[in-house]
Amino acid sequence: MTAALINVLMGGVFHAAILFLVAAGLQVVFGVQRIFNLACGSFYALGAYAGVSAVQAFTAAGGPPGLFILPLAGAGLAAGALGAVVERGLLRFVYERDESFQLLLTFAVVLMMEDAIRLTWGTAPRSTGGLYLAYGQLRVLGATVPVYNLIVIAAGVAIAGGIGWLLSRTAFGRIIRASADNREMAEALGVDMRRVYVRVFTLGAALGTLGGALVIPATAAMSEMGVEVTVEAFAVVVIGGLGSMRGAFAGALVVGVLRALAISVYPELEMLLIYLIVIAVLVLRPHGLFGRAPA
Repeated sequence: MTAALINVLMGGVFHAAILFLVAAGLQVVFGVQRIFNLACGSFYALGAYAGVSAVQAFTAAGGPPGLFILPLAGAGLAAGALGAVVERGLLRFVYERDESFQLLLTFAVVLMMEDAIRLTWGTAPRSTGGLYLAYGQLRVLGATVPVYNLIVIAAGVAIAGGIGWLLSRTAFGRIIRASADNREMAEALGVDMRRVYVRVFTLGAALGTLGGALVIPATAAMSEMGVEVTVEAFAVVVIGGLGSMRGAFAGALVVGVLRALAISVYPELEMLLIYLIVIAVLVLRPHGLFGRAPA
């Protein structure tokens, strides 16, 4: 019983680490640009396919299996550069438009990216083969935990700490916080919002594509994989609180662990349980666990 519970919890925390990356990208983009990025799941899928291609090229060139995580993560981060193209090519034209127009535009990006993925990689699922267990497994109280899961969990914690350091200890982080609080004042003080928006959206996209790349050894890349993670990422944001990185971390843990428990007990409850939690949070604490109530 203990071993089974540990396996479920570790699987849930692994999924939470991936969800946190996508939700953190959502948080930073909304915090500064005030845009709900429906395309976060599409960047996630793009990162997954880019990661698969990079790993396949790496192994075909004779690269040691133990180092596959380097091209995997590198490809995920590199795919995030598409965020700069999307921001400059599309989003910059709608910042002053109605929110519904912004949502429609990001949904259009979803459709375009899905078609681009199918055109580039086809519709068949793609995977990295047996590399998921390339680092072996650990025995923890009778449970068998893949070392790769622990690496991704550690990476998620490290990235969370890195984002906190970026926002609180660097000049760019202070600019991000100032722009999120009062854009007009930041512009009056000489902040180039054009450059800030490009960097912020690229950062948000890179977090999503990195999450997609890191999850791929444990699953297969599919063109529709972005839809489910979009729903879960927005659930994380609602539960944790809009604009809060601590909320994204806590919300990801809640969704990831409860999802894993639901799958192990009664799989049909997987998404229903998440929706029920979202509804409860919206009723009892509309601004989320760590979000700030409107003044």
